[in-house]
Amino acid sequence: MNQQDLSILHLVLNASIVVQLVMLLLVCVSVTSWAAIFRKLFALKRVKSLNDEFEREFWSGTSLNDLFAAAAQNARQAGPMERIFASGMREYQKLRERRIVDAPTLLDGARRAMRASFQRELDVVESNLSFLASVGSVSPYVGLFGTVWGIMHAFTGLASLQQVTLATVAPGIAEALVATAIGLFAAIPAVVAYNRFARDIDRVAIKLETFIEEFSNILQRNLGTGTPAGR
Repeated sequence: MNQQDLSILHLVLNASIVVQLVMLLLVCVSVTSWAAIFRKLFALKRVKSLNDEFEREFWSGTSLNDLFAAAAQNARQAGPMERIFASGMREYQKLRERRIVDAPTLLDGARRAMRASFQRELDVVESNLSFLASVGSVSPYVGLFGTVWGIMHAFTGLASLQQVTLATVAPGIAEALVATAIGLFAAIPAVVAYNRFARDIDRVAIKLETFIEEFSNILQRNLGTGTPAGR
């Protein structure tokens, strides 16, 4: 058996049909997971940039009404923090238009609206994260299934031989082990990306929750002074 016979391409092409299907599935899953990784990477970078930009504008001294008007005009391009702010202000103003002057009712309504918006934004940010978790946990087992099947197929083919040597066993086992290698190749990046994205999303969530509390405090102070659009 020469070196070329044990190349990866040769092992893949000479594997059994079941092992080849397993390899094809794992390659497709790997490509899809890499696409999801890059999409999530750029999405989280954009979310962080938009949140930081709005936070700077929010604390720059601009009135709440002006910020709300800008958020309404920029709804599609707005970041999660800006949309949460807009939800709170929208509910706050609706309650005031109904002649509701009870401060706890106004504050509770705005806070509930922001919490609902927060959950929607978090669901969007967390999209595809479960897919990466599934790839990281399932791919090694799919590859292992291909390996077990390939080894079974290899030993079944050796049953008719009267003399079995390492040279006759090695190619079949090597073909089967390629499936495990591809499974690990698909799983490892997915696990690493999942852990990083989960940590980044936790930071985003903490920042948004902190903003909700800070904005609620501003509304509470304004209710006490009677200046709902001020600071």
